[in-house]
Amino acid sequence: MRNLLFTVLLTLSYFSVSAQNSDKPKLVVGIVVDQMRYEFLNRFSNHYGNGGFKRLTTEGFSFKNAHFNYIPTKTGPGHASVYTGTTPRVHGVIANDWYEKGQKKMIYCVEDLDVTGVGGTGKIGQRSPRNLLSSTITDELKIHSQNKSKVVGISLKDRGSILPAGHNPDGAYWFDENSGNFITSTFYTDDLPDWVKKFNAKKLSTLYTKGKWTTLKDMNTYVESARDNRDYENAFFMDLSPTFPYDLKAIGKTFGVHNTLMYTPFGNTILVDFAELAIENEQLGTDDFTDFLAISFSSTDKIGHEFGPYSKEIQDTYIRLDKDLERLFDYLDNQVGEGEWTVFLTADHAIAELPKYLNEQNQRVDYFNNKEYQPFLKKAVDEKFLATGIIESITNRQVFLNHSLLREKNIDITEVKKYIIELLLELEGISSAYDSREIEQYNGTNLDVAMLSAGINSKASGDVVYTLLPGWLSDYNLYHKGTNHGAGYSYDTHVPMLFYGWGIKNGSTVNYHPITDIAPTISTLINIKFPSGCTGHPAVELFE
Repeated sequence: MRNLLFTVLLTLSYFSVSAQNSDKPKLVVGIVVDQMRYEFLNRFSNHYGNGGFKRLTTEGFSFKNAHFNYIPTKTGPGHASVYTGTTPRVHGVIANDWYEKGQKKMIYCVEDLDVTGVGGTGKIGQRSPRNLLSSTITDELKIHSQNKSKVVGISLKDRGSILPAGHNPDGAYWFDENSGNFITSTFYTDDLPDWVKKFNAKKLSTLYTKGKWTTLKDMNTYVESARDNRDYENAFFMDLSPTFPYDLKAIGKTFGVHNTLMYTPFGNTILVDFAELAIENEQLGTDDFTDFLAISFSSTDKIGHEFGPYSKEIQDTYIRLDKDLERLFDYLDNQVGEGEWTVFLTADHAIAELPKYLNEQNQRVDYFNNKEYQPFLKKAVDEKFLATGIIESITNRQVFLNHSLLREKNIDITEVKKYIIELLLELEGISSAYDSREIEQYNGTNLDVAMLSAGINSKASGDVVYTLLPGWLSDYNLYHKGTNHGAGYSYDTHVPMLFYGWGIKNGSTVNYHPITDIAPTISTLINIKFPSGCTGHPAVELFE
């Protein structure tokens, strides 16, 4: 009997030590919280529980000075940069939408007209990673394991799922606001898995929007945000008072039921519901090969655009997201095993304040008038150089010139660019303007120029780039309500960079790290090759 007991104890001890000494996690979970400022970790901390954000910051490793290192800080480039470890200069995703010079039209970052939707209809299904020029950490994991590792990407936004999942995932799913379904495209499969079909059949988006959105806690305790009713907030793009509570059922009749979901915290909740089923049904983290689940929470961005970072709505959203994260982490403990999974949490960009709110704080900022300056600029350039249509497009704070016309008319392109820069610098709200060719390979010490340079892709970007003054925004809508992002200032670049779980020690640092360090850090942690275009470096603080 004593020998049997000894054998049992020895066996249990062996498996315990083996688990602790495992050379890789069973599952890596990458979390992008769309539009999350780093300061939200601290400003709302009194309202967070111990199992969500605080579990990551108190038990994991926090990089307190992590920033995006390029312009523009947009959703598409942000997700691409996190997962490739490089900037738009290399991975090619220079914006959410951009003017494609060869086709002479706007294209979308994950647009693919050669595929069709699966589970949905219309253009939202014509999506793939074809415009992403670098491999991702998820791609490299698939290659390293010879496709034995599983990779799944999920998000409400298509680009939030597709870009992180890479070029060869086992699934990439996003939300169709027309049908209320999670869908994919024929780039990945010809039919949805049964578990996705069953999830869609529940029509949870209708369930989550049949009541009212009220604050989770007494709104009087939300002292970390501004007053509730601010007339420069933009509630659901409607003539609606931006105040709690919101009757979601009534709003859905005008705004659309499934679209309404995306502009509430319950968009994050339904994504966690979907994530749990993905983990279970795809059997993530159940064998000897590390799997990867890429999650991107989109509702934080939708709400942030409309109400701003100091709104009651955004505070309530993060308090609720904290609870959703706690539920997800508890599920991972139970399903995969505590200590068997690794997670990183970051954002794809942060967010600017509402200009009118800053005006109330005696700051001189405004909206830059796109509708007035673009016709003025095009007309002035044509008149100066005696030709019509010299400027083809002005998008993403870049000016695209008609090169064939300039050659035909024998017009010096350098002189045209100089004149455009002169005109731009005379406009109120403009901070700087540069010839793209002169700065696209910049390697000097001027951080502003370096960030612009890192966002320029030689084949895809415009001929002249410009920036706005701090706090200034391009027209967001006709009524100058809501806010936006895209600049290289800290309010748009400073985001969380948190690591937790298997292989992650407890600690923090205030050392500067570009967000492009995430991919090589994870690659080093799980011993796989860096993504093909990677220019970031492993965060040494985790390995010292």
